[in-house]
Amino acid sequence: MSILQTIEEKLAKMPAPIRLKDLIRNIRAARTAADERAVIQKECALIRNNFREEDNTYRCRNVAKLLYIHMLGFPAHFGQLECLKLIAMPKYTDKRIGYLGITLLLDERHDVHLLMTNSMKNDMNHTNQYIVGQALCCLGGVCSTEMSRDLAGEIEKLLKTSNAYIKKKAALCALRVVRKVPDLMEMFIPAARPLLNDKSHGVQLTAVALITEMCELSPDTLHHFRKVCMVPQLVRVLKNLIMSGYSPEHDVSGVSDPFLQVKILRLLRILGKGDPDSSEAMNDILAQVATNTETSKNVGNAILYETVLTIMDIKSESGLRVLAVNILGRFLLNNDKNIRYVALNTLLKTVSADLNAVQRHRSTIVDCLRDPDISIKKRAVELCFALVNGTNIRSMVKELIFFLDKSDPEFKGYASSNIFLACERHSPNKRWHIDTMMRVLTAAGNYVPDDSVSSLIQMISVSNTLHPYIVQKLFQAISKNYTQQPLCQVAAWCIGEYGDVLLSGDVEEDEPVQVTEAEVCNLLEKMLQSTSLNQVTKEYVLQAILKLSTRFTSSQEQIQTILTPFSMSLDMELQQRSVEFFALSRSYDHMRSGLLERMPPMENKNKDIEINTNGEVLEETENGDQLLNDNQSSIAPTSESNGILDLLGGGLGGSSPVITPINNKQDSSSAGGIMDLLGLDIGSGDMQEPALGAPVVQPAMPEINLMDGLLGGPVQTNNQSSLNLLGGTMNDNALSIPPITAYERNGIKVEFKFEKDNSNPSVVNITLHATNSTSNLVSSFIFQAAVPKTFQLQLMSPSGDTIPGGNAGEVTQLIKVANPQKQPLRMRYKLSYSSNGMPFNDQGEVSNFPQSIYS
Repeated sequence: MSILQTIEEKLAKMPAPIRLKDLIRNIRAARTAADERAVIQKECALIRNNFREEDNTYRCRNVAKLLYIHMLGFPAHFGQLECLKLIAMPKYTDKRIGYLGITLLLDERHDVHLLMTNSMKNDMNHTNQYIVGQALCCLGGVCSTEMSRDLAGEIEKLLKTSNAYIKKKAALCALRVVRKVPDLMEMFIPAARPLLNDKSHGVQLTAVALITEMCELSPDTLHHFRKVCMVPQLVRVLKNLIMSGYSPEHDVSGVSDPFLQVKILRLLRILGKGDPDSSEAMNDILAQVATNTETSKNVGNAILYETVLTIMDIKSESGLRVLAVNILGRFLLNNDKNIRYVALNTLLKTVSADLNAVQRHRSTIVDCLRDPDISIKKRAVELCFALVNGTNIRSMVKELIFFLDKSDPEFKGYASSNIFLACERHSPNKRWHIDTMMRVLTAAGNYVPDDSVSSLIQMISVSNTLHPYIVQKLFQAISKNYTQQPLCQVAAWCIGEYGDVLLSGDVEEDEPVQVTEAEVCNLLEKMLQSTSLNQVTKEYVLQAILKLSTRFTSSQEQIQTILTPFSMSLDMELQQRSVEFFALSRSYDHMRSGLLERMPPMENKNKDIEINTNGEVLEETENGDQLLNDNQSSIAPTSESNGILDLLGGGLGGSSPVITPINNKQDSSSAGGIMDLLGLDIGSGDMQEPALGAPVVQPAMPEINLMDGLLGGPVQTNNQSSLNLLGGTMNDNALSIPPITAYERNGIKVEFKFEKDNSNPSVVNITLHATNSTSNLVSSFIFQAAVPKTFQLQLMSPSGDTIPGGNAGEVTQLIKVANPQKQPLRMRYKLSYSSNGMPFNDQGEVSNFPQSIYS
């Protein structure tokens, strides 16, 4: 008896495997997870036996059961080769299960998928259109670079066939191939355009998708389609859709094929962006779509939304832009929250295109501040700040303060900070500005950012005529409630500086406040003893009491009594100030009045910067082009800012710096790189002041030791002493150069560590180490820097953009600085990150670099 006959007899004795529906019934009948695993393991064992016996009769059934087991989450990789065998079978039912199995069990990372190239090529030439469609669908799902190159010619042939079913499948497969291998794009360009003339909407839809992908990937292809007058052809197809009557095959809620309309509008937006001729050719059809589309259904709103985006992106007429903004205004009145959110988000992006048109819907936008949905409120408050100008500042700030009173804590910091900025930019007079600021301090409470406190103090210092009014209002406010930290800090600073004015009562009010020295000292003493105030606020209060010792005449003993306990305070800052005061009073009393005299008006370093009320800055280059980040909006260009040499107080000469940010997240787009964020003008070689994308953080006041210089010479810090001792003995390794802390705020610490470049002695490698001591995860961390002209700066890619909380990890980034002239290094930086869902932006300057990096 032959071996073949033995195998056939053995197979005849084996029972037929159960069907898929029987397996499903058995699995569902299992009462526990263990029973279910037992059923599946038993069935997998039977399937393996059948595969080993090369059972062609039931291979299709076994693979189908294996795919169901795979979808339940159990391993099914041993069926990969069986899927390849199925697609080589002649029957359609076998090929269908085989291609489905390949799509589920294989991808381009498995080398075994290369074995099916020949079978797929044969199936693409099959006479059965459904077999051809199966091959194309599978190729679109698992194609690799090698398969794309091998089968691109077959796909091109299928694009030219007369069968609409095959053409739409081939167009989608070509789209996947173009994404995988952009070099093959030229092969499909000639075959793509004729597909738009096909009568089948499915073919037209896939053709538009293919052309859109090619235009987005290649500027040359985009120019080619503009050159061959693609826009009129698309306009004709879109017009036929609008003017055609009812078609049950394509009608969705009374709109003819909204999917194709949306795709065409998106392609028109790409073709018309930056091209006046193409934009002119599509203006009429966009107006027709905007006026004739039904808005009672969601499909109509989707088409209108794409129409608005297209109008705003192309060089459209002003009347058409007004029409687009009015459509968004109607969206704001819709009951659907999703539509209202989309409208607010789009208005925020388009406010720079036509501010006056958006202003007409200001009342509707303000009403969205009362919406219970937090996402809508967030977009509405951002848009409100973008609409604030000198004309509506009073009414808008009134509404925003009302919102601030009722808002959740997560909004208070953002809203208060931006109200400060809006008032600084557009306030009608200083009296109104001061009243508004104090109202915000009361409404936002402890959620007011620290930079807003310093900004308000600076503004008060230059308002000489309002000092009596300000100090009396602040004294009244903290007399009623001194639990709010920012309000107490501003009030304590003002009382310390202008306490003599507070006592005089010389203010133009119907009922000026009459207070005595004892009442002021008693209030400050209560604040020092309060447990609700933090140490920073108590430092403000203690400094105010020190200042009042030169302004009050009859309260010297009371002031000394208040300060005495703090000479033994556990807080080093409070103890130091108290001890220095007593030392000053005993040994240098004749100098006390001069050291504690009133501070001169503080200079606002950001007064020349145009602050956008949406929290962004729009800068203008020499040719008038506006530089914006991708998802930022602005309403007015900035005035020309001073160069970084003015900011750093230097007159350094030399060539322009070469700045090469290698991080993909910081480069690539004309508006998203470090040049836009830091305002660098490459063409002129000037390095300008960094743009302010967020509320400006005033640099903290340096600690002033009242005894410095009074006890026999200047005081030198430990770092400076160390550098002097080590000067001239540094080696070119990282251990000999001490690290410095470049930034430390809000729990984020950025430290610089240095190492000389062995290949180039004029280059120093600075390794940035960013850590997070808070309990929240920090994400979207970006560090950007700029240096004067005599240096060259290169930012390498960071190790990541997320910093775990609790100092559990760090982000590192290499910064290469070339200093051929051995000049002292000064670096301006900009930080941005997100923590607990809130964005943070900060900037500053680092100048305390170790001397050894210059040698």
